[in-house]
Amino acid sequence: MASSTSEQSVAQGSGMKKELSLFNFFTIGFGAIIGTGWVLLVGDWMVLGGGPIPAMIAFALGAVFLVPIGMCFGELTAAIPISGGIIEYVDRTFGRKMGFLTGWMLLLGNAPLCPWEAIAISKLLTDRFAKFPVLSWLTDVKLYTILGADVYLWPTVIALGFAVLVVYLNFHGAGAAAKLSSFLTKALLAGMILAMVISFMTGSPSNGMPLFSQVADAAGGKSTDATSLLAGVMAVLVLTPFFYAGFDTIPQQAEEASEGIDWKKFGIIPALALIASGIFYLICIYSFGTLIDWHEFVKSSVPALAVLERINIFFYIAMLIIATLGPLGPMNSFYGASSRLLLALGRKKMVPSAFAEIDPNSGAPKVANIVLAVLTLVGPFLGGNMLLPLTAVAALGFIFACTMAGIVCWRLRQTEPELPRPYKVNGGYLGIGAAILAGLIVIGLMVVPFSPAALKPIEWIITVAWIVIGFAIFFASQSMNSKK
Repeated sequence: MASSTSEQSVAQGSGMKKELSLFNFFTIGFGAIIGTGWVLLVGDWMVLGGGPIPAMIAFALGAVFLVPIGMCFGELTAAIPISGGIIEYVDRTFGRKMGFLTGWMLLLGNAPLCPWEAIAISKLLTDRFAKFPVLSWLTDVKLYTILGADVYLWPTVIALGFAVLVVYLNFHGAGAAAKLSSFLTKALLAGMILAMVISFMTGSPSNGMPLFSQVADAAGGKSTDATSLLAGVMAVLVLTPFFYAGFDTIPQQAEEASEGIDWKKFGIIPALALIASGIFYLICIYSFGTLIDWHEFVKSSVPALAVLERINIFFYIAMLIIATLGPLGPMNSFYGASSRLLLALGRKKMVPSAFAEIDPNSGAPKVANIVLAVLTLVGPFLGGNMLLPLTAVAALGFIFACTMAGIVCWRLRQTEPELPRPYKVNGGYLGIGAAILAGLIVIGLMVVPFSPAALKPIEWIITVAWIVIGFAIFFASQSMNSKK
């Protein structure tokens, strides 16, 4: 097969700095997966599942489902290590339109996570400032209400400051952004260890019992519709792909891998990030679910922080700091991945070619970074009620691209058996088939109307509008290029 535009660009020297190590790639993926969801939503997982045990089973199964997909990404990226590689993989297998659709859907799965994390910071700080008397004055200045959510000045300013930091580092190249990911990984691990130690010191496994029970007096009046342990596990399982989204950010920056990197070892990094994140989630749910009786635990709006405030104020402050820093990891990783997807679309002339421009000093995508900067900086102003719609549409975009990665991995083994593959999916076609099946099951759960995870009308409107706008840009770019 003739060399593609993207591969020629890389071969001739793309201008991107090659400075990311295997550990950098691991922290990019791990940091993208683990944000603040575990602090904000660990109580919701228990309520929805009917206890800590169903939630733990669901997150363990979620990791098992997605590890084969991570391996498919590893095989493809080690074979074709270019930025935004998913577009190239699908393009050379199923053509330009499907390549564009896959890249555009993955962009839907990644880009909204930048403002999502900024909103999460603002929402977390607003809740904590209001509940902590010494800091309650920070929520005195209300700016406006949007979609039923109040937006306050100082939480918005702080969240905006974090967003500016992420934008600044990404404008200075992948190396600067990778240092932030490394720091945040260590901070999140410290938070996990802190929760685990406190649980062992003050909690009891009996607090997580019985294995399954319904609770109707949780914060906000939430309760599970599940009537059994299995139903509780399924109710949480359909949500886990969103909370594992992020390992796909690793392949998007493969072009910036350091010289001499071991591509065979690189291939397993996405799966390792998934496994490490699964262990993190399991420890997190167990630790918080056994600190006190879990039925009491879920009565607070942010129970992970509320219970620590009752136990020890210093533990509470430490966890609040870690929880506030948490969203920086996903924001940073998804920012980098999204800008590389736009870069790849620009190189393939699927969007205006200006997106293919590289800053000669930093080696970072210029126009793509500007677009992502605007999107990220808008986040703190959108209000907390934008979190749920962004969650659903991003999850669909993410899992669609992941499923395509499995299909392409299978197809390329048949059409290009001579392609050098430093890393191959464990289990061969069986492992690839497991990845495809897992993706199709999750997509089915999101699109079948009677499914508990089915998209709501507003989410379908957002998704369809995104696809229509995307193809309008695609065909306009095609037309412009044909006239040159």
